Amino acid sequence: MKSSRLWHRLAGTAALTVLVGAGALATAPAASAKANLIAINKVALHAPGLQMKVTYSCDPGMNHQLVANVFNTSTVHNGSEAAGTIKKDKLICDYADHTVLVNLRVEVGSSFDKGDKVKAVVFYFDDEGFSYARQETAAVL
Repeated sequence: MKSSRLWHRLAGTAALTVLVGAGALATAPAASAKANLIAINKVALHAPGLQMKVTYSCDPGMNHQLVANVFNTSTVHNGSEAAGTIKKDKLICDYADHTVLVNLRVEVGSSFDKGDKVKAVVFYFDDEGFSYARQETAAVL
């Protein structure tokens, strides 16, 4: 009889340990799992060019800049481009999500108007010329 009670106590303790461990994992921040991500929220006309709203997260100590490009795909202004960057010293890199507005300059000879269809691209660019975490989307201005 005593061995049966002891067995039930040990089983209960083991189950409690598993539940506590699972709870700790479920509530732990997913810091490294989501770092260096980018999402394009919105692309809009913004005098004198365009503006892109971007949500990002990055590793602490990251030495990269955020680059945004917009390409006009409408039949009237096809081939027009705009570009902008957020320098590394302006990025907050702490694993959390942050939102930034990137002002894009329109290339000389390019044109963007309300209703134009565009392709928006955003990515990180490092000191050695590599890019990563590239995201793109289609939008209408």
